[in-house]
This record gives sequence, C-alpha cells and structure tokens, in this order.
Amino acid sequence: QVQLVESGGGLAQPGGSLRLSCAASGSRSSIIDMAWYRQGPGKERESVAIINRVSTAIYGDSVKGRFTISIDNDKNTVYLQMNSLKPEDTAVYYCYATTELGGTYWGQGTQVTVSS
Repeated sequence: QVQLVESGGGLAQPGGSLRLSCAASGSRSSIIDMAWYRQGPGKERESVAIINRVSTAIYGDSVKGRFTISIDNDKNTVYLQMNSLKPEDTAVYYCYATTELGGTYWGQGTQVTVSS
C-alpha cells in the first residue's frame, strides 16, 4: 500500500507561481513513477506531468515550458513547480503513483485557483 499526501495548493494571480508537493509513504520502494493530474470545473481529469525514478519526465501540451516536475527519491516526494499560471490552470491537482506490482494510487487532491 502507498499513501500520497499533496500540499502547496492555493490562490495565485495570473502570471504567478505555485509549487505543489506530494509525499509518498507506505511501500515507497515499490514506486516506479509518479505523476500529477488535474481536473478543472466541468472538465475531465487530464495528465499534467509524469516522472520516473531516473527523472525522465513527460508533460501535457498545455503546461509545456511553464511547469516542471521533479522527484526526490530519498524523500519519496514529487514536486510540481508551476510558473506563468493562467486562469485555465485552475483545477484540483492530484498526485498519482504506480508500483512494480501494477498498483495505482491517488492522493486526495489539492485546489489550485488562478484568479486576479
């Protein structure tokens, strides 16, 4: 079992920045990759970024060049640095992890609101 706890959401102005964190606990050694997803109002959940333990990252088209995902393997924590925020980035952001045995886990979500 893996537990994921997100933090760092909140309110930001357009053009501003926020940094999300997701700490994994439990069977952390079995995690093979971690990701961030988001779900905006009235929208389907979408992939934001994914990273593996050797820091190979893939980004969604809407966040390329603005968001950066990183991982601290010692702390089993994944981060999402969000710069140049836009109102359309407003969403609940979820942390996600997959394990060697094929398990998938979600965090509880953290709200990000971009508004002036």
